Amino acid sequence: MPVKDLSLVHQLISDLFHWPTSRDEWLQYTLSDEQVEFFRVNGFISGIKMLDEHQVEKIRTELGEISNPQHPAHDLFYEFHSNESTDPSTILFHALGAWRITNGLHDVLWNPRFLVAASQLSGNVPVRFWHDQIFWKPAKQGGVVAWHQDFSYWTRTKPIAHLTCWCGLDDSTKENGCLQYIPGSHNWGLLPKPVIAGELQGIRDFLTEEQKKQFEHPQLAEVKAGEAIFHHSLTLHGSGANTSTKPRRAFVINVIADGVVSDSNEPLLEGVPVIKKGEKIQGQFFPLLFDPKLMLQ
Repeated sequence: MPVKDLSLVHQLISDLFHWPTSRDEWLQYTLSDEQVEFFRVNGFISGIKMLDEHQVEKIRTELGEISNPQHPAHDLFYEFHSNESTDPSTILFHALGAWRITNGLHDVLWNPRFLVAASQLSGNVPVRFWHDQIFWKPAKQGGVVAWHQDFSYWTRTKPIAHLTCWCGLDDSTKENGCLQYIPGSHNWGLLPKPVIAGELQGIRDFLTEEQKKQFEHPQLAEVKAGEAIFHHSLTLHGSGANTSTKPRRAFVINVIADGVVSDSNEPLLEGVPVIKKGEKIQGQFFPLLFDPKLMLQ
């Protein structure tokens, strides 16, 4: 029996989250003016409550299932990179497309806490799904991600109106390779694309002297399981090795402002039909997630 592709469903399909039915229910998830201003100045904000303990445990369970390359829906991933370890504590795993496979990783896209914050930080505009990611850093096994800007991998789209939400499924600390940011680097423009894994400091060679001074003072974004970090697509960030005795797991949701277009005649994601250059990004794989007009009803 064929496995159902959840990209065909553009709404909540489980009871993991509650869809608000009133303006007041939506408003409870709004970020403060101070939080929005911090994001505007620094290009990121951390410690945003996203999941409760039950929701974290549900996503962890699903993640354990889909990390197995023999999972029946494995072919729905856009990308899948794993060391295929049989020991859960040593899995090194990065993948795109989990939203197509399990209920929880599908429904996190329609988590009201995420949607309201994503719209606010994008300028109070409707937000559309771009793609998801999974990161699983094993205990004592590295997993360095070099300093980079997300948009350097997304130049097949335009304009720059992209936002990333990184949500921890474990407490994220310096010891286990938490994210690090260069505050204000979203104002530097697009830098050359470095090698994503291996040498954390690789991008330093491309910075001006003033930028190098700022680069000397990265800010650690340590968060608890269930908390999220939002960052601008030009904000310079990376993460160190996991030197702890436990894995560091997270999922990522990337969104675009509604109206972003394709800037390529190649597939935007592996296995996804081409959206011709100049055409609006939309359709089955890029659903509209939220329109702030919902909060006025």
